[in-house]
Amino acid sequence: MQLLTVILKDATKVNSILRELAEEGVSGGTIIDGKGMGEAIADMPDLPMFGALRSLFADEEETNCKVILFVMKDEQIVEARRTIKRIVNLKEPNSGIMFEVPLTYVSGLSDAD
Repeated sequence: MQLLTVILKDATKVNSILRELAEEGVSGGTIIDGKGMGEAIADMPDLPMFGALRSLFADEEETNCKVILFVMKDEQIVEARRTIKRIVNLKEPNSGIMFEVPLTYVSGLSDAD
């Protein structure tokens, strides 16, 4: 089993990713709202050296990212990565990041211990 993590800056792509992965047999995932480090630092009033950064974010509406977590079988992972890369160009700056981590133990899934 693998944990596939996708962090997206463009939340509008989430539905397309979920739809296509479901069509490929991926049966579940978890979506979490996230916030980038730059935005978090800009919100800290006690860091005066980040005043310029703070002013950049002050005029924009809050741009939350989405963190999507999938626990999937090893044989699903390659196709899932291809699908996500087809929907999101991760080579574009600030588009997102995707990574996977092997899982040595999983409980709570119908096909896991």
